[in-house]
Amino acid sequence: MFRVLLPPNLAVAAARDAVAIKVEFDSAAATAAELGPALTCLQRWTGGPVGSPLFLQLSRGQLHELIATLTGRPVFFWINRPGAPVLWEGQSLAGVSDHLVDTKPEAPAAPKAEIRPAPRPAGDANATPLVIDGSEYFLAATLPSRGHPTYAEALELVKRHDFVLETSNRKWWLRDRRKTLNFLAAHWTRLREQFGAKFTPNFERNTARLQLAEVTCMAAESSGGYDVTLTLRAGKATEAAVEAALAGGQSYVEDTGVTVLLPVTTVERFTHAQRALSGDAATHVPPRRTFRVSGARLVEVDALMESLAPHFQPPATWRRRSGALRNLAKLAPAPVPAALDARLRPYQRIGVAWLWHLRQHDLGGILADEMGLGKTIQALALLAALPDEPSEISNLKSGIQRGPSLVVAPASLVENWRREAERFVPELKVLVHHGGQRPDQPAAFAGADLVITSYGTLVRDQVLFASVEFACVIADEAQHLKNRRTENARTLRTLRARNRFLLTGTPLENSLDDLRSLFDFLMPGYLAPVPAGARGDEKSWHDERLHAQTAPYILRRTKAVVAPELPPKIEQIVWCELPPAQAALYREWQRRGEREFETLAADGASEARLRLATLTQLLRLRQICCDPRLVDVAQSGANAPATTGKTGAEVGRVIPYAPPTEDGLPGPDSAKLEAFRELLEEAVDDSHRVLVFSQFTTLLTLLRTELETQTLPFCYLDGAMPARDRQREIDRFQGSAEVPVFLISLKAGGTGLNLTGADTVVHFDPWWNPAVEAQATDRAHRIGQTRVVTSYKLICAGTVEEKILQLQDAKRSLLAGIFEASDEAAARLSLDDLRALLAP
Repeated sequence: MFRVLLPPNLAVAAARDAVAIKVEFDSAAATAAELGPALTCLQRWTGGPVGSPLFLQLSRGQLHELIATLTGRPVFFWINRPGAPVLWEGQSLAGVSDHLVDTKPEAPAAPKAEIRPAPRPAGDANATPLVIDGSEYFLAATLPSRGHPTYAEALELVKRHDFVLETSNRKWWLRDRRKTLNFLAAHWTRLREQFGAKFTPNFERNTARLQLAEVTCMAAESSGGYDVTLTLRAGKATEAAVEAALAGGQSYVEDTGVTVLLPVTTVERFTHAQRALSGDAATHVPPRRTFRVSGARLVEVDALMESLAPHFQPPATWRRRSGALRNLAKLAPAPVPAALDARLRPYQRIGVAWLWHLRQHDLGGILADEMGLGKTIQALALLAALPDEPSEISNLKSGIQRGPSLVVAPASLVENWRREAERFVPELKVLVHHGGQRPDQPAAFAGADLVITSYGTLVRDQVLFASVEFACVIADEAQHLKNRRTENARTLRTLRARNRFLLTGTPLENSLDDLRSLFDFLMPGYLAPVPAGARGDEKSWHDERLHAQTAPYILRRTKAVVAPELPPKIEQIVWCELPPAQAALYREWQRRGEREFETLAADGASEARLRLATLTQLLRLRQICCDPRLVDVAQSGANAPATTGKTGAEVGRVIPYAPPTEDGLPGPDSAKLEAFRELLEEAVDDSHRVLVFSQFTTLLTLLRTELETQTLPFCYLDGAMPARDRQREIDRFQGSAEVPVFLISLKAGGTGLNLTGADTVVHFDPWWNPAVEAQATDRAHRIGQTRVVTSYKLICAGTVEEKILQLQDAKRSLLAGIFEASDEAAARLSLDDLRALLAP
């Protein structure tokens, strides 16, 4: 166990450059290699060995450094909410990192430079701390000296709680027993740990008889799960007395001559735990309650109890199920054949062990490693371990003695799965159920260890698949399930299997509802439905529960952490300035779209019709940014007068544009095409190989003509190509360094390709979802790549493309949210969002 507790007033403390933290860890954490850099920092700052708990006051720079050593680890907690880790947003800690650095505003085209301020003095080293005197009847607080880092916050605290300053002795007094007891219940621990307050001997004597309530948790195994009992104990006070105090907003109980404080943080954690276990954000919270908990929720309960009831001792079966999911070092290796195990990287062995552990305990999960880290081989290694496992699967309906495993993938990846199985697990008998000659009887599956099919075939043959109980079902590219109302999702949920797993690099693309859809397939009934009328805080509460409940069953590793041999990606935006004729064409279509929208709105058109008109307008404007030939110039009235565009200083790197033809209309070229020519020339001259992505196949046709004119060899791939031709183009590009360019439609090339022969990626036009672009870039940035991969985005400045780029930034935090703990807001595009993109 290792965790860092952060103060709730972090914004104020960071502004003063004095952040008080508490670090807790056990001996195992102190020797863990992955925590070495963090412990080294702590030892450096304290000047020697460190023990637990450790209280420190850090500068912004020091806290930033500590966070960097623990990136991605769920070890940071708010001290007033120790049951839930602070969420990660990429490399940043949500609600924390933003307060540790300053960002200087700059032009959109310029690189985003992070500027870290120099640490400011934490205050006078000889400053005196807060001093507390008094008893259970009154308090007298002597504020810290003004040079002390907690002075401002201490002053605000006593004022907020009705302390009165007596100028004669410069002490702040609280003379009311009820207020005094409530204040101590709320802030006693905080005064000691966060403020570093000194309590006088007189105060210690006068308050020695006060007791603090504590929470106990008992768990007993019963059929199909566990009974968990939570109790808030207040000395010998009755449960009725405790409940009456809580109901009356009183933070102490007096019973049988004893006064017991009910610490606010303890009550909040107790309330949070009961509501989490009940699944009801507004449930009544009695002092004692028993909950029925399924085996899938044990990790969640462990996390709740860690700070609430640290002495909680669950049954041995509980510890075996949850311990390895909380600490991957405790995972037992899977019985993978030796030849395959020798090909696995260390992190892949952990991934297989994780899948195996879930398998052994009848659970499911999402293997969500960043693209290129080998999710396919990890899944195949799991399947290779199954033949030695005793079969307990009944297939009386199908007549099959032992159910095979099933892999469901996009049609374009079925052949890839077959080849990978042939390569890594040749001992498995593989049946590809796809194409026109496939059988229609379950007996065809007899003797197969692994059946591979496509989503489309699964839907068409759902009666056949429903007649078989599979040993394991693995759904690849899980974004096909994100909408639970699709035929793919509905059919997958009807499959019978002991375990279900998902493989994906982006399990969350548009909203947290996508994740709910995935778990509807993985572990039906595990996630309680959100009440239909949930809004605001209630909806946020359910979203937080979603994070807590799904996190143990999502395993995500990034290339930077587990594959240091993979060179980093370099992403660069190439800003293109529209030349006069192209800019005039753009403005004319922009005005035309506005007129059409206003006419439709005046005629009372539905929101669906308005949305369609807006999307059509966006499409046309994006096409003009790519190349004016993608729209009908004859309808545009493009002879509008030219306007002056942004200067080079405003847009950063501006690519010159070939002049228009003599009649003033756009010529056969565009600003982006010219930018592409320059990039391509430079890349080919330096022996780089280039992947070019676009959503528009019509644009790719223009680029084909361009490359043919330059007599440059190239490969081509779009969604209309048959699987055989698709594979031929892939093999040609990978097998011949003489082909420098691969033109690929964004949808066809987003998944399932391994094109490490390329080291340069050009995104000709931006797409709404940054995850789709990231997948495309990762066709080249995969394991086996030995060169730096550079990704260029061609963006027309001052157009809808620039606004799409801003929209991508907004969505990126949501995408990171499940894996690295981000915000819970949804990212669905409303009509207002779309109209904002079109604003001049």
